[in-house]
Amino acid sequence: MKKLDQRSSDITRRRFLQLGAIGTAGIVAAACAAGGGEPAAQDMPATAADAETEAPAEVPASPGGYREAPMLAEMVAAGELPPIDERLPANPLVLEGMEGIGNYGGTMRRGFKGVSDRWGPTKLARQGLTWYTPELSLRPNIAESWESNDDATVWTFHLRQGMKWSDGNAFDTDNFAWWQENVMLNQDVTPAIGRHWVTGSERTPMTMEFPDKHTVVFTFAHPNPMFLDRVAPLTRDLFAPHHYLSQFHMETTDDKEALEAAVEESGLDTWVALFSDRNWWYLNPDLPSLYSWTASNPLSEELFVMGRNPYFWQVDPEGNQMPYIDSIRHRLFDTNDVFDLRIINGEVDYQQRHVTAANFTLYKESEDSGGYRVQLGAGDQHVCLTPNQTVQKPRLREFFQTRDVRIAMSLAVDREELNELAFEGLYTPRQYSPLEQSPQYYPTQAYAHIGYDPDRANQLLDDAGYAEKDSDGFRVYPDGSGDTISFVVEGTAQPGSPDEDAIQIIIRYLEDVGIKATYKGMERSLYTEHWAANEIDAAFWGSGRSLLPLVDPAFFLGTGLDRPWGEAWGRWRLDPNHAVAEEPPQGHWIRTMWNIWDEILVEPDEARRNELFTQILDVWAEELPQIGFLGQIPNPLIVLNGLRGLDPEYVYPLSNPTSHGGLVQVHTFYWDDPESQS
Repeated sequence: MKKLDQRSSDITRRRFLQLGAIGTAGIVAAACAAGGGEPAAQDMPATAADAETEAPAEVPASPGGYREAPMLAEMVAAGELPPIDERLPANPLVLEGMEGIGNYGGTMRRGFKGVSDRWGPTKLARQGLTWYTPELSLRPNIAESWESNDDATVWTFHLRQGMKWSDGNAFDTDNFAWWQENVMLNQDVTPAIGRHWVTGSERTPMTMEFPDKHTVVFTFAHPNPMFLDRVAPLTRDLFAPHHYLSQFHMETTDDKEALEAAVEESGLDTWVALFSDRNWWYLNPDLPSLYSWTASNPLSEELFVMGRNPYFWQVDPEGNQMPYIDSIRHRLFDTNDVFDLRIINGEVDYQQRHVTAANFTLYKESEDSGGYRVQLGAGDQHVCLTPNQTVQKPRLREFFQTRDVRIAMSLAVDREELNELAFEGLYTPRQYSPLEQSPQYYPTQAYAHIGYDPDRANQLLDDAGYAEKDSDGFRVYPDGSGDTISFVVEGTAQPGSPDEDAIQIIIRYLEDVGIKATYKGMERSLYTEHWAANEIDAAFWGSGRSLLPLVDPAFFLGTGLDRPWGEAWGRWRLDPNHAVAEEPPQGHWIRTMWNIWDEILVEPDEARRNELFTQILDVWAEELPQIGFLGQIPNPLIVLNGLRGLDPEYVYPLSNPTSHGGLVQVHTFYWDDPESQS
């Protein structure tokens, strides 16, 4: 398959679609053909790969053979920082970036939409016990190595000796033990233990043991074969910097009166709320971290800056401590139009988040003048309408819970026309389902009920008992009230955006079959407030996480609560005691999916796990919990000229479990000319 010349602004829609549909094998082949990849971790530094840019020579190697950024060397010389050999673990993780050994210095510029958009910075920086290669294989990360017993009930992880938090304090099993006792098992902090740490229908918590300072043993009551995938993206759980957080925990603080005073001063209600607030890295620059960059100020400010972590525990094959780039600056924007203007003006250095395929032509036409390239990724988002089947309005709930109503709403929309009008024909008509690149891809479910058939939609609605209409042609409830069936669709798509165009087009199609709906766009924090309280009729926000659904099945199981097709049921599955929680009826199809998933969780054979997940997809094909319209979305990334670290030929697989734009670790990126990017 020929590869796209990223420097050219002349690209056909067909070519764009071809690239967006490249499978996992194509992703691997592209990375291998380029001689790149964010290569596999190595236990010992390897010979440096050929690179156009030599390793920095300004700072001499330490006695241990390591080098550091000039700004850190100056701090060492001034006595403000220990030597690098004392800051790195005995066996640091060795990674080579896609484009070889880098240069130190410079700043990366990005954009964000406020505190509720915290996932942009977080996914860029996060580090888990394990992580993924660009080819989607798991590799060591914080953990140096691991092993499990035959039935996957016991997992043993070995940490890096001498590893440190960003403030220089030791990172070892004491951090895990404190988290277990004071976070996971503390009912004030954790009223219900998270799903990653329990197994079985009785939700039996895992236990943790610590044979020494660098060995953690997790024991589960039931087989947990996918535990490695579970821990890859988790950086706020499993361990905590207790030397710092203890002061905010009522059971561990040395001064309870001081903590009570701090709670009052903060304006928060309880010490638990203050503890949680102080445990968010992006809100609290004082919180020690294991990230490559740490927060220099709170994310609530207009310019959020992340500065290099002097104790970061990764090096390149020549012993240069990473990250290469000094800092990352996230600049606030209110609307996507403002952000797009920054992109075409060359004011955004690297970003995937908020860079939409619908604006591909705009981005591509401005490459030369903006001094950047548009690189294509394969995204797993879908355009979906999500009726809340547990909405608090009883009559609307009954309407949404009627399967033929959901199928009718699917058949009422002409996906081909929707695609052309809103997205320039770049997307693919399909239900929300695993991508074609996914091991769980299942055409039977992906293409169920997607044909445009308004006559059939009308017949289904009539037969379901909603044949009567008001004077405007809208269907009414069959209870004799004469009240029109009407609901509000909430989402974050803003006026004038392709997504907002899409939902307005969908609403007009629904009107054609007598269903009345309106769209209400809002800021994400308000949207979150509504779904969290189950005060939402329906949602319009594309569902993703469909590249590796076995790793993160939340949207398929109804437990991805911000896509609320069964908000109260999902809450019950996660926490039966939650105020919003509602137990589904016995024999309901959502219970069938949950029972199958419980089998998957303990099944050691990968092929059998895939077979079982197909049964969940069969339920989706029959019941249509959420109405999908379009998917297989080609996702563009913006890369400023002179920024190195991402192979231009790599087709980036973008998904939540792999941290979207954070899959290829950004601390391996560097500038050709750092001084021009300060």
